[in-house]
Amino acid sequence: MRPPRLPLQYLAAFRAAALAQNLRAAAEQLSLTHSAISQQIRALELQLGFPVFDRQGRRVVLNAAGRALLQAVERAYQELDAGLRSATAAHGLEQRSLRITALPSFCQRWLMPRLNRFHARHPEVALEIDASQRLMDLERDGYDVALRQGKGSWPGLVSEPLFDSTLLPVASPALAHQLIGLPLEALAEQPLLGDADQWSDWFALCGVKRQVTPVATFNDAGLLLMATEQGMGIGLTRELLAADALLEGRLVRVAPRQPVLHEPQHYHVVYPPGMKGNPALTAFVDWLHAETAQSRAALDAALEGLSGISAS
Repeated sequence: MRPPRLPLQYLAAFRAAALAQNLRAAAEQLSLTHSAISQQIRALELQLGFPVFDRQGRRVVLNAAGRALLQAVERAYQELDAGLRSATAAHGLEQRSLRITALPSFCQRWLMPRLNRFHARHPEVALEIDASQRLMDLERDGYDVALRQGKGSWPGLVSEPLFDSTLLPVASPALAHQLIGLPLEALAEQPLLGDADQWSDWFALCGVKRQVTPVATFNDAGLLLMATEQGMGIGLTRELLAADALLEGRLVRVAPRQPVLHEPQHYHVVYPPGMKGNPALTAFVDWLHAETAQSRAALDAALEGLSGISAS
């Protein structure tokens, strides 16, 4: 038996509904009515001869056939996107802009203070930056590149490691001054900011057993750093996000001789395969690697030989 012919005119509706798992949300994305997208899904299933969704209340969930179809549709969309970029370049309309999505903390604490240097080096490249904690679908949502924190493997995307995410305790200068010469155990008696599990792991790494109850936790590293700078407590923070504050003296690393805690999730620059070799992307990624290396070198030099609270 020959397989049914694929009704291409309904694939956009199918893809949007599959990714959103909601017909109304898919309709809004495609600027259609709920009725129109529902009719397209029914027509698709009628022509295929089998359903691709299971209905669960207001949700539509892919069944086994639907998941197999979506994989093929996603590959086709990637090929079409790559073809469009190649056609644009062949016509001489080389892309000179980048749509970027990144975490708000990364944008605020590291990226924004350095963007003027990128613009000075590449004034021909326009950047559109969206700071969001949502995990965007780059191709569906129209982004060229993402700056993400994770383990470094996102299906269908190219991922390049940017820098390790290490955690270390920092404090305002006034609070840090009070800790000089005190034993490491004294740190646990101070107001602590950040994730309790991460603090427990850090103390365990230092050989100190403590049940930690932070006075405040935050869903954004930028807010944690802001509270730490204002003297609310000692923050356990990602080192590179605190780099500028440490170099400028707004924050002080405490217990510098103790080991740093490495997170399993590091920072990566991520982009669709079709963007590989794009001049604007290449310029931005090369600049990111150079700037992170420069930040690391400056921070290592500044922290070398600093003294803090004692290990015993």
